[in-house]
Amino acid sequence: MKDVVRTLKIDLPQRQSAFLWGPRKTGKSTFLRQAFPHSLVYDFLRKDVYLEVVKNPSLLREKILAQDAAVLKHPIILDEVQKVPEILDEVHWMIGNKGLRFILCGSSARKLKRGQANLLGGRAWRFELFPLVSSELEHIDLLRTLSHGLLPAHYLQENAARSIKAYVQDYLKEEVFEEGIVRNIPAFLRFFDAMAYSLGEMVNYSNVSRDCGVDSKTVKEYYQILADMLLGSFVEPYKKRQSRDVILKAPKFYFFDVGVAAAIAKHPVLEARGEFFGRALENFIFMELTAYRSYRERDFSINYWRTKTGLEVDFILDDGRVAIEVKGASRVDKTELSGLKAFMEEYQPSKALVVSNERELRVTSGGIQVIPWRDFLSRLWRGEIV
Repeated sequence: MKDVVRTLKIDLPQRQSAFLWGPRKTGKSTFLRQAFPHSLVYDFLRKDVYLEVVKNPSLLREKILAQDAAVLKHPIILDEVQKVPEILDEVHWMIGNKGLRFILCGSSARKLKRGQANLLGGRAWRFELFPLVSSELEHIDLLRTLSHGLLPAHYLQENAARSIKAYVQDYLKEEVFEEGIVRNIPAFLRFFDAMAYSLGEMVNYSNVSRDCGVDSKTVKEYYQILADMLLGSFVEPYKKRQSRDVILKAPKFYFFDVGVAAAIAKHPVLEARGEFFGRALENFIFMELTAYRSYRERDFSINYWRTKTGLEVDFILDDGRVAIEVKGASRVDKTELSGLKAFMEEYQPSKALVVSNERELRVTSGGIQVIPWRDFLSRLWRGEIV
Protein backbone atom coordinates (compact mmCIF):
# COMPACT_ATOMS: atom_id res chain seq x y z
CA MET A 1 0.00 0.00 0.00
CA LYS A 2 2.99 2.32 0.35
CA ASP A 3 3.21 2.61 -3.44
CA VAL A 4 -0.53 3.20 -3.94
CA VAL A 5 -1.52 6.86 -3.88
CA ARG A 6 -5.21 7.15 -3.07
CA THR A 7 -7.33 9.53 -5.13
CA LEU A 8 -9.29 10.86 -2.17
CA LYS A 9 -8.08 14.22 -0.86
CA ILE A 10 -9.17 15.69 2.47
CA ASP A 11 -8.08 19.31 2.80
CA LEU A 12 -9.64 20.90 5.86
CA PRO A 13 -9.53 24.65 6.48
CA GLN A 14 -9.34 25.97 10.00
CA ARG A 15 -12.28 25.05 12.27
CA GLN A 16 -13.58 22.54 9.72
CA SER A 17 -14.12 18.89 10.68
CA ALA A 18 -15.06 15.85 8.60
CA PHE A 19 -16.65 12.43 8.62
CA LEU A 20 -14.84 9.73 6.63
CA TRP A 21 -17.01 6.69 5.88
CA GLY A 22 -16.23 3.43 4.15
CA PRO A 23 -16.57 -0.33 4.68
CA ARG A 24 -13.87 -2.12 6.65
CA LYS A 25 -10.64 -2.86 4.80
CA THR A 26 -11.01 -0.05 2.29
CA GLY A 27 -7.89 1.42 3.91
CA LYS A 28 -9.34 4.33 5.89
CA SER A 29 -6.92 4.06 8.82
CA THR A 30 -3.90 3.70 6.54
CA PHE A 31 -5.04 6.63 4.42
CA LEU A 32 -5.50 8.88 7.47
CA ARG A 33 -2.11 7.93 8.94
CA GLN A 34 -0.44 8.86 5.65
CA ALA A 35 -2.47 12.03 5.06
CA PHE A 36 -2.27 13.30 8.67
CA PRO A 37 0.94 11.84 10.15
CA HIS A 38 1.03 14.32 13.05
CA SER A 39 -2.56 13.88 14.17
CA LEU A 40 -3.65 12.47 17.50
CA VAL A 41 -5.49 9.17 16.93
CA TYR A 42 -8.02 7.35 19.12
CA ASP A 43 -8.99 3.95 17.73
CA PHE A 44 -12.21 2.58 19.23
CA LEU A 45 -11.50 -0.87 17.81
CA ARG A 46 -8.99 -1.11 20.66
CA LYS A 47 -10.92 -2.63 23.52
CA ASP A 48 -9.18 -0.63 26.24
CA VAL A 49 -9.82 2.68 24.50
CA TYR A 50 -13.41 1.73 23.73
CA LEU A 51 -14.29 0.61 27.27
CA GLU A 52 -12.69 3.66 28.84
CA VAL A 53 -14.64 6.11 26.67
CA VAL A 54 -17.95 4.23 26.89
CA LYS A 55 -17.80 4.36 30.68
CA ASN A 56 -16.91 8.05 30.78
CA PRO A 57 -17.15 10.02 27.49
CA SER A 58 -15.92 13.23 29.12
CA LEU A 59 -12.58 11.53 29.81
CA LEU A 60 -11.69 11.81 26.12
CA ARG A 61 -12.31 15.55 26.19
CA GLU A 62 -10.07 15.92 29.25
CA LYS A 63 -7.26 13.97 27.59
CA ILE A 64 -7.49 15.91 24.34
CA LEU A 65 -7.52 19.33 26.00
CA ALA A 66 -4.44 18.35 28.02
CA GLN A 67 -2.40 18.09 24.80
CA ASP A 68 0.06 20.78 23.67
CA ALA A 69 -1.22 23.44 21.27
CA ALA A 70 1.21 22.15 18.62
CA VAL A 71 -0.58 18.79 18.66
CA LEU A 72 -4.06 20.30 18.61
CA LYS A 73 -3.41 22.38 15.50
CA HIS A 74 -3.75 19.13 13.54
CA PRO A 75 -7.11 17.37 13.07
CA ILE A 76 -7.85 14.78 15.79
CA ILE A 77 -8.77 11.37 14.38
CA LEU A 78 -11.43 9.24 16.04
CA ASP A 79 -11.48 5.83 14.33
CA GLU A 80 -14.61 3.59 14.27
CA VAL A 81 -16.59 6.39 15.87
CA GLN A 82 -19.93 4.60 15.29
CA LYS A 83 -19.04 2.32 18.22
CA VAL A 84 -19.36 5.21 20.69
CA PRO A 85 -22.12 7.57 19.46
CA GLU A 86 -22.23 9.38 22.80
CA ILE A 87 -18.75 10.79 22.18
CA LEU A 88 -20.14 13.10 19.49
CA ASP A 89 -21.59 15.46 22.08
CA GLU A 90 -18.07 15.97 23.45
CA VAL A 91 -16.71 16.45 19.93
CA HIS A 92 -19.41 19.01 19.18
CA TRP A 93 -18.48 20.96 22.31
CA MET A 94 -14.75 20.97 21.48
CA ILE A 95 -15.43 22.13 17.92
CA GLY A 96 -17.69 24.96 19.06
CA ASN A 97 -15.82 26.08 22.17
CA LYS A 98 -12.18 25.27 21.47
CA GLY A 99 -12.03 25.52 17.69
CA LEU A 100 -10.59 22.02 17.33
CA ARG A 101 -10.85 19.99 14.14
CA PHE A 102 -11.81 16.31 14.02
CA ILE A 103 -11.88 13.57 11.42
CA LEU A 104 -14.49 11.05 12.50
CA CYS A 105 -13.92 7.77 10.76
CA GLY A 106 -16.31 4.83 10.60
CA SER A 107 -17.73 1.92 8.64
CA SER A 108 -21.41 2.69 9.23
CA ALA A 109 -23.45 5.78 10.03
CA ARG A 110 -26.60 3.71 10.58
CA LYS A 111 -26.06 3.22 14.27
CA LEU A 112 -25.46 6.94 14.74
CA LYS A 113 -28.59 7.93 12.82
CA ARG A 114 -30.76 5.26 14.39
CA GLY A 115 -29.64 6.27 17.88
CA GLN A 116 -30.26 9.95 17.05
CA ALA A 117 -26.61 10.69 17.76
CA ASN A 118 -25.25 14.21 17.44
CA LEU A 119 -24.08 14.47 13.81
CA LEU A 120 -22.53 17.88 14.51
CA GLY A 121 -25.20 19.98 12.84
CA GLY A 122 -23.42 20.39 9.52
CA ARG A 123 -20.07 21.22 11.13
CA ALA A 124 -18.40 18.22 9.46
CA TRP A 125 -17.98 17.60 5.74
CA ARG A 126 -18.69 14.10 4.48
CA PHE A 127 -16.07 12.04 2.64
CA GLU A 128 -16.12 8.41 1.57
CA LEU A 129 -13.28 6.00 0.84
CA PHE A 130 -13.96 3.26 -1.70
CA PRO A 131 -11.97 0.16 -2.62
CA LEU A 132 -9.07 0.79 -4.97
CA VAL A 133 -9.92 2.35 -8.32
CA SER A 134 -8.25 1.92 -11.68
CA SER A 135 -6.61 5.36 -11.61
CA GLU A 136 -4.70 4.37 -8.44
CA LEU A 137 -3.09 1.32 -10.02
CA GLU A 138 -0.28 1.47 -12.57
CA HIS A 139 -1.64 -1.57 -14.36
CA ILE A 140 -4.96 -3.17 -13.54
CA ASP A 141 -5.46 -6.89 -14.11
CA LEU A 142 -9.12 -7.41 -15.01
CA LEU A 143 -9.47 -11.07 -14.01
CA ARG A 144 -7.63 -10.41 -10.76
CA THR A 145 -9.94 -7.46 -10.12
CA LEU A 146 -13.11 -9.43 -10.76
CA SER A 147 -12.01 -12.45 -8.71
CA HIS A 148 -10.12 -10.73 -5.85
CA GLY A 149 -12.03 -7.47 -5.78
CA LEU A 150 -10.37 -4.14 -5.05
CA LEU A 151 -10.18 -4.03 -1.28
CA PRO A 152 -6.44 -3.30 -0.97
CA ALA A 153 -5.52 -6.35 1.13
CA HIS A 154 -7.42 -8.67 -1.23
CA TYR A 155 -6.30 -7.22 -4.56
CA LEU A 156 -2.63 -7.18 -3.57
CA GLN A 157 -2.71 -10.72 -2.14
CA GLU A 158 -1.66 -13.57 -4.42
CA ASN A 159 -4.18 -16.09 -3.08
CA ALA A 160 -7.04 -14.05 -1.71
CA ALA A 161 -9.82 -16.66 -1.67
CA ARG A 162 -9.47 -17.50 2.03
CA SER A 163 -9.23 -13.84 3.02
CA ILE A 164 -12.33 -12.91 1.03
CA LYS A 165 -14.26 -15.83 2.50
CA ALA A 166 -13.23 -14.77 6.01
CA TYR A 167 -14.24 -11.19 5.24
CA VAL A 168 -17.72 -12.32 4.19
CA GLN A 169 -18.25 -14.81 7.00
CA ASP A 170 -16.47 -13.20 9.93
CA TYR A 171 -16.94 -9.52 9.21
CA LEU A 172 -19.88 -8.67 6.99
CA LYS A 173 -22.49 -10.78 8.74
CA GLU A 174 -21.17 -10.02 12.22
CA GLU A 175 -21.07 -6.31 11.43
CA VAL A 176 -24.77 -6.47 10.59
CA PHE A 177 -25.56 -8.44 13.73
CA GLU A 178 -23.63 -5.96 15.87
CA GLU A 179 -25.97 -3.24 14.66
CA GLY A 180 -28.53 -4.94 16.89
CA ILE A 181 -31.41 -4.54 14.46
CA VAL A 182 -31.57 -8.03 12.95
CA ARG A 183 -33.35 -10.27 15.43
CA ASN A 184 -34.00 -13.21 13.12
CA ILE A 185 -30.41 -14.15 12.34
CA PRO A 186 -31.23 -17.39 10.43
CA ALA A 187 -33.61 -15.46 8.16
CA PHE A 188 -31.01 -12.79 7.50
CA LEU A 189 -28.41 -15.43 6.61
CA ARG A 190 -30.87 -16.94 4.13
CA PHE A 191 -31.51 -13.43 2.75
CA PHE A 192 -27.78 -12.90 2.35
CA ASP A 193 -27.51 -16.05 0.23
CA ALA A 194 -30.71 -15.39 -1.74
CA MET A 195 -29.98 -11.80 -2.74
CA ALA A 196 -26.45 -12.68 -3.86
CA TYR A 197 -27.74 -14.40 -6.98
CA SER A 198 -29.48 -11.25 -8.20
CA LEU A 199 -26.74 -8.68 -7.64
CA GLY A 200 -26.81 -6.18 -10.49
CA GLU A 201 -30.32 -7.26 -11.51
CA MET A 202 -33.71 -5.77 -10.69
CA VAL A 203 -34.62 -6.49 -7.08
CA ASN A 204 -37.63 -8.75 -6.77
CA TYR A 205 -38.56 -8.48 -3.11
CA SER A 206 -41.23 -11.18 -3.39
CA ASN A 207 -38.84 -13.77 -4.82
CA VAL A 208 -36.19 -13.07 -2.19
CA SER A 209 -38.91 -13.12 0.46
CA ARG A 210 -39.95 -16.65 -0.52
CA ASP A 211 -36.33 -17.83 -0.50
CA CYS A 212 -35.53 -16.54 2.99
CA GLY A 213 -38.90 -17.07 4.68
CA VAL A 214 -39.75 -13.52 5.75
CA ASP A 215 -42.19 -11.01 4.33
CA SER A 216 -41.33 -8.50 1.58
CA LYS A 217 -41.29 -5.58 4.01
CA THR A 218 -38.55 -7.27 6.05
CA VAL A 219 -36.56 -8.02 2.89
CA LYS A 220 -36.69 -4.32 1.97
CA GLU A 221 -35.40 -3.48 5.44
CA TYR A 222 -32.55 -5.98 5.02
CA TYR A 223 -31.53 -4.37 1.73
CA GLN A 224 -31.67 -0.94 3.34
CA ILE A 225 -29.42 -2.11 6.17
CA LEU A 226 -26.77 -3.10 3.62
CA ALA A 227 -27.11 0.24 1.83
CA ASP A 228 -26.91 2.27 5.06
CA MET A 229 -23.79 0.34 6.04
CA LEU A 230 -22.18 1.18 2.67
CA LEU A 231 -22.09 -2.50 1.71
CA GLY A 232 -24.14 -1.93 -1.43
CA SER A 233 -26.04 0.65 -3.45
CA PHE A 234 -29.43 0.90 -5.09
CA VAL A 235 -29.71 2.09 -8.67
CA GLU A 236 -33.15 3.42 -9.42
CA PRO A 237 -34.85 3.21 -12.84
CA TYR A 238 -34.66 6.21 -15.15
CA LYS A 239 -37.97 8.12 -14.92
CA LYS A 240 -37.60 11.22 -17.03
CA ARG A 241 -40.72 10.37 -19.04
CA GLN A 242 -43.59 8.32 -17.68
CA SER A 243 -44.50 5.40 -19.90
CA ARG A 244 -46.52 2.24 -19.47
CA ASP A 245 -43.82 0.33 -21.33
CA VAL A 246 -40.94 1.34 -19.01
CA ILE A 247 -40.21 -0.14 -15.59
CA LEU A 248 -40.38 2.66 -13.03
CA LYS A 249 -40.32 1.07 -9.58
CA ALA A 250 -37.92 -1.87 -9.21
CA PRO A 251 -34.36 -0.80 -8.28
CA LYS A 252 -31.16 -2.71 -8.94
CA PHE A 253 -28.67 -3.47 -6.17
CA TYR A 254 -24.87 -3.63 -6.53
CA PHE A 255 -22.40 -4.68 -3.85
CA PHE A 256 -19.61 -2.27 -2.92
CA ASP A 257 -16.85 -4.63 -4.08
CA VAL A 258 -16.93 -7.03 -7.02
CA GLY A 259 -14.74 -9.66 -5.34
CA VAL A 260 -16.91 -9.73 -2.23
CA ALA A 261 -20.01 -9.97 -4.46
CA ALA A 262 -18.53 -12.98 -6.28
CA ALA A 263 -17.72 -14.65 -2.96
CA ILE A 264 -21.24 -14.10 -1.62
CA ALA A 265 -22.72 -15.51 -4.83
CA LYS A 266 -20.22 -18.40 -4.72
CA HIS A 267 -19.26 -17.70 -8.34
CA PRO A 268 -15.57 -16.73 -8.62
CA VAL A 269 -14.67 -15.23 -11.98
CA LEU A 270 -11.91 -17.43 -13.39
CA GLU A 271 -12.06 -16.65 -17.11
CA ALA A 272 -12.93 -13.72 -19.36
CA ARG A 273 -16.17 -15.11 -20.71
CA GLY A 274 -19.59 -16.26 -19.64
CA GLU A 275 -22.54 -14.76 -17.79
CA PHE A 276 -20.81 -14.18 -14.47
CA PHE A 277 -17.83 -12.50 -16.13
CA GLY A 278 -20.24 -10.04 -17.77
CA ARG A 279 -22.13 -9.39 -14.54
CA ALA A 280 -18.90 -8.92 -12.60
CA LEU A 281 -17.61 -6.47 -15.24
CA GLU A 282 -20.85 -4.50 -14.90
CA ASN A 283 -20.45 -4.38 -11.11
CA PHE A 284 -16.84 -3.21 -11.56
CA ILE A 285 -17.87 -0.39 -13.92
CA PHE A 286 -20.51 0.67 -11.39
CA MET A 287 -17.83 0.79 -8.67
CA GLU A 288 -15.69 3.06 -10.83
CA LEU A 289 -18.59 5.37 -11.66
CA THR A 290 -19.60 5.83 -8.02
CA ALA A 291 -16.02 6.37 -6.84
CA TYR A 292 -15.36 8.88 -9.64
CA ARG A 293 -18.54 10.79 -8.78
CA SER A 294 -17.55 11.01 -5.10
CA TYR A 295 -13.82 11.72 -5.46
CA ARG A 296 -14.27 14.33 -8.19
CA GLU A 297 -17.33 15.83 -6.45
CA ARG A 298 -19.48 15.50 -9.56
CA ASP A 299 -23.18 15.56 -8.78
CA PHE A 300 -24.56 13.38 -11.56
CA SER A 301 -27.27 10.75 -11.35
CA ILE A 302 -26.76 7.04 -12.04
CA ASN A 303 -29.85 5.13 -13.17
CA TYR A 304 -30.75 2.21 -15.37
CA TRP A 305 -33.43 1.90 -18.06
CA ARG A 306 -35.53 -1.12 -18.91
CA THR A 307 -38.76 -1.71 -20.78
CA LYS A 308 -41.33 -4.36 -19.95
CA THR A 309 -40.37 -6.12 -23.19
CA GLY A 310 -36.80 -6.59 -21.94
CA LEU A 311 -34.91 -3.77 -23.69
CA GLU A 312 -32.36 -2.44 -21.22
CA VAL A 313 -29.44 -0.04 -20.75
CA ASP A 314 -27.22 -0.70 -17.73
CA PHE A 315 -26.34 2.87 -16.74
CA ILE A 316 -27.99 6.18 -17.59
CA LEU A 317 -25.84 9.04 -16.33
CA ASP A 318 -26.44 12.72 -15.73
CA ASP A 319 -30.20 12.77 -16.30
CA GLY A 320 -30.01 10.93 -19.60
CA ARG A 321 -27.03 12.64 -21.19
CA VAL A 322 -24.87 9.50 -21.19
CA ALA A 323 -26.08 5.95 -21.85
CA ILE A 324 -23.74 3.02 -21.08
CA GLU A 325 -24.20 -0.66 -21.75
CA VAL A 326 -21.64 -3.14 -20.37
CA LYS A 327 -20.84 -6.32 -22.29
CA GLY A 328 -18.27 -8.94 -21.33
CA ALA A 329 -17.93 -10.23 -24.90
CA SER A 330 -14.67 -9.90 -26.82
CA ARG A 331 -16.83 -9.06 -29.86
CA VAL A 332 -20.12 -7.25 -29.37
CA ASP A 333 -22.72 -8.29 -31.90
CA LYS A 334 -25.13 -5.71 -33.33
CA THR A 335 -28.04 -7.76 -31.97
CA GLU A 336 -26.85 -6.86 -28.46
CA LEU A 337 -27.33 -3.13 -29.09
CA SER A 338 -31.12 -3.09 -29.34
CA GLY A 339 -31.63 -1.63 -25.84
CA LEU A 340 -29.15 1.16 -26.44
CA LYS A 341 -30.66 1.93 -29.86
CA ALA A 342 -34.16 2.11 -28.37
CA PHE A 343 -32.99 4.50 -25.66
CA MET A 344 -31.21 6.68 -28.22
CA GLU A 345 -34.35 6.94 -30.34
CA GLU A 346 -36.44 7.95 -27.33
CA TYR A 347 -34.09 10.29 -25.45
CA GLN A 348 -31.20 11.34 -27.78
CA PRO A 349 -28.32 11.12 -25.27
CA SER A 350 -25.15 13.03 -26.12
CA LYS A 351 -23.07 9.87 -25.64
CA ALA A 352 -23.99 6.20 -26.19
CA LEU A 353 -21.29 3.73 -25.20
CA VAL A 354 -20.79 0.00 -24.99
CA VAL A 355 -18.03 -0.85 -22.51
CA SER A 356 -16.68 -4.21 -23.58
CA ASN A 357 -13.80 -6.65 -23.60
CA GLU A 358 -12.98 -5.78 -27.20
CA ARG A 359 -9.42 -4.73 -27.95
CA GLU A 360 -10.01 -1.61 -30.04
CA LEU A 361 -12.40 1.32 -30.12
CA ARG A 362 -14.96 1.34 -32.91
CA VAL A 363 -18.08 3.31 -33.78
CA THR A 364 -21.15 1.62 -35.23
CA SER A 365 -23.15 3.07 -38.10
CA GLY A 366 -25.73 4.20 -35.55
CA GLY A 367 -23.18 6.31 -33.69
CA ILE A 368 -22.64 3.93 -30.75
CA GLN A 369 -19.06 3.80 -29.47
CA VAL A 370 -17.89 0.28 -28.60
CA ILE A 371 -15.02 1.01 -26.25
CA PRO A 372 -12.55 -1.34 -24.50
CA TRP A 373 -13.05 -1.25 -20.74
CA ARG A 374 -9.52 0.00 -20.10
CA ASP A 375 -9.97 2.95 -22.48
CA PHE A 376 -13.33 3.74 -20.90
CA LEU A 377 -11.80 3.93 -17.42
CA SER A 378 -8.98 6.18 -18.62
CA ARG A 379 -11.47 8.54 -20.23
CA LEU A 380 -13.71 8.43 -17.16
CA TRP A 381 -10.96 9.56 -14.79
CA ARG A 382 -9.83 12.24 -17.26
CA GLY A 383 -13.34 13.67 -17.06
CA GLU A 384 -14.25 12.85 -20.67
CA ILE A 385 -17.32 10.67 -20.01
CA VAL A 386 -19.34 12.81 -17.62
